[in-house]
Amino acid sequence: MARSTYVYVTYIRTTPEKLWSALTDAEFMKQYWFGMHCESEWTAGSPWKLVSSTGAVFDAGEIVAAEPPRRLVIRWQHQNKPELKEEGPSLCTMELEAVGTAVKLSITHTIEREPSTLITAVSGGWPKILSNLKSLLETGSVVLSDPYPAQAA
Repeated sequence: MARSTYVYVTYIRTTPEKLWSALTDAEFMKQYWFGMHCESEWTAGSPWKLVSSTGAVFDAGEIVAAEPPRRLVIRWQHQNKPELKEEGPSLCTMELEAVGTAVKLSITHTIEREPSTLITAVSGGWPKILSNLKSLLETGSVVLSDPYPAQAA
């Protein structure tokens, strides 16, 4: 079967434990995910959802694997845009590896279809979210407050 994949790797000056907490704490998440947050018990088999600041569920699925503070795998399906929802569930794997005074965060997002509009969408979203996460953990503030800023004329 055809597969579409997006991979993003960044290094964040923090510890695996602090990064894991940042990836799984709903209140902290709102700071770098543009007001959105994830809800889950963060254990294998538990439900997972991405919720907007208005309470709308954007994505829903389940935790496939959770190995704090090293690995988190989430299977989810988009809920709002019909063209993304019809593509079915995707799989997002987050791997954390201590490297000196930093943590290597690798995100691999896949879906069993080629081409994938969902993978195109997440390839634009992950860099913004993870840039904010890196900046927030290293400096205490985010770099982007609006995920879709108006382009300068």
